[in-house]
Amino acid sequence: MVEDTLNALSNVEADAICQALRYHRSQDRQDTRAGSYKRKLLTKAEEVELRVSRLRTLPFETQIIERYKTKQSSVGEALIEMYLAGVRMEDITEAL
Repeated sequence: MVEDTLNALSNVEADAICQALRYHRSQDRQDTRAGSYKRKLLTKAEEVELRVSRLRTLPFETQIIERYKTKQSSVGEALIEMYLAGVRMEDITEAL
């Protein structure tokens, strides 16, 4: 669940930078996706494999996980606590 949530949040960030959803055509679109690369992150809950998007022209660095960081203790804990508290995915993405 942690892995799916982090990947979903990363996709929302990429959509925001591109100013369009993946595979959708829009006149406001700033960039397009160019695949993704895998990155492992060790959380207290588990080791997760993130799929970090690549964009064709604009730089993309996710704000969720610091660059080059392989261990993140607070992300997994925070996501689990938010889930148990009943926080919806939409509320998390709006906050970011």
